Amino acid sequence: MISKEEIQALLHSTENFRVERTVSTTNMDKFCEAICAFSNDLPDSRQKGYLLIGAHDDGRLSGLKVDDALLKKISGIRSDGNILPLPVMTVERVEFPDGDLLVAEVSPSLLPPVRYRGRVFVRIGPRRDIASEAEERILTERRMAYMATFDATPCLGATLDDLNLEYIKKEYLPSVVTPEVLADDKRDIKEQLASVRLYDRIHGCPTYAALILFGKNPRYYLPGAYVQFVRFAGKTIGGEVLNEKRFQGPLFQLLPALESFVSDAVITQRPVAVSLFREKTVINYPNNALRELMMNACMHRDYQSNMPIRLYQFDDHIEIMNAGGLYGEARPENFPNVNDYRNPIIAEAMKEMKYVNMFNQGIRRVQDMLLENGNKEAVFDVSKLTAFEVTVPSTVDVTQGDTQGDTQGDTQDDTQGNALDMWIEEQIRTNPKITTEELARTSKKGLATIKRHIAKLTHIKYVGSGYSGHWEIIEDDAEM
Repeated sequence: MISKEEIQALLHSTENFRVERTVSTTNMDKFCEAICAFSNDLPDSRQKGYLLIGAHDDGRLSGLKVDDALLKKISGIRSDGNILPLPVMTVERVEFPDGDLLVAEVSPSLLPPVRYRGRVFVRIGPRRDIASEAEERILTERRMAYMATFDATPCLGATLDDLNLEYIKKEYLPSVVTPEVLADDKRDIKEQLASVRLYDRIHGCPTYAALILFGKNPRYYLPGAYVQFVRFAGKTIGGEVLNEKRFQGPLFQLLPALESFVSDAVITQRPVAVSLFREKTVINYPNNALRELMMNACMHRDYQSNMPIRLYQFDDHIEIMNAGGLYGEARPENFPNVNDYRNPIIAEAMKEMKYVNMFNQGIRRVQDMLLENGNKEAVFDVSKLTAFEVTVPSTVDVTQGDTQGDTQGDTQDDTQGNALDMWIEEQIRTNPKITTEELARTSKKGLATIKRHIAKLTHIKYVGSGYSGHWEIIEDDAEM
């Protein structure tokens, strides 16, 4: 709030776009119009406006005694619904020998135009009036310029002491700024952070992105900023809890801890016999696929929500859910081909720290890795308006069920098996470099089924290795 000395200076200054004096205590329309005009801040001064009740136009005090009833009446202007969006204001009684002064301090709105009973009021110098069409358009354009994403908004109340400045100086800034530029940069840390959108100059505090990425205790300001892991027995959430762990702290510490945990505690592998003398190693989930999904959850989640990121593991699948549905240009009908960033500053920082690449390839890569590992494709639920969920099936249940089911199906219906053989051969003739994963995905059959049918086609062989190889079909000499 403004100091007593500053109030005295305002009392004896000429009335301008920041100051309005009045001796009335009952003219609520006048008070509301003044507060509305200060909120709109047409000159874009970014300075607060002051309604001084109990003072004449020449600065003399009227001898007013401000009681609790008057304080409550003026304070009620903020939330009575007549001024929208709600103004940011404080009300205080200041005592002088010649009488009291009620001071209403009004901050410029970040969402102009502000309206009082449907009308937009502005101040032109000392004069208050209804905004013209051109002036209202200026305020509307300013609103669009002010509409920053949540991670770019200032975290009011936070200070530089809430950040791990040592890590920012030694690790993060050198990763986003070339050494030559950084060596020549003589600005203080506030200006350096502001240049990478981690500090708000106007409000003098870190942004939410800074707290989420490098804060000493992000949950003090964002209670839901953590990852909750739960291992359930069985295949439903009603099963017994076998393990529970919480990951919290700034992302520069949380992400490597989460990455190590998933690799060491969630990913498992076991030998499975494929013949009398041979066995193969079955991995329940490809490590990089789960890593990609968890990084996306941390990058795209709605940090205003109190719901944590959920990583729930069951016997046959994993569920990952984060607050915030599809954002911006992303829609159910164009997902996953179109993406957008709810937290662009966080996304950029995670890219600089080598956790994501921002190429919009993540989901396609996840599906390819799952199929290559023998899993079925992940299922993305975009129907929840306030949350995003993905279900990843395990190879343990998928491999057994797929092999047994397809074997039984082949026995019961050999014609169906022959049709699949013919289809596989046709696909290979058309595209000799097609992979078994692509065949499985196109046919909507399990990878084990495709490999089993290819093994039966003795006239088809794979020449070379990896992605550089190709299929060859050995033609019968009799047909030639």
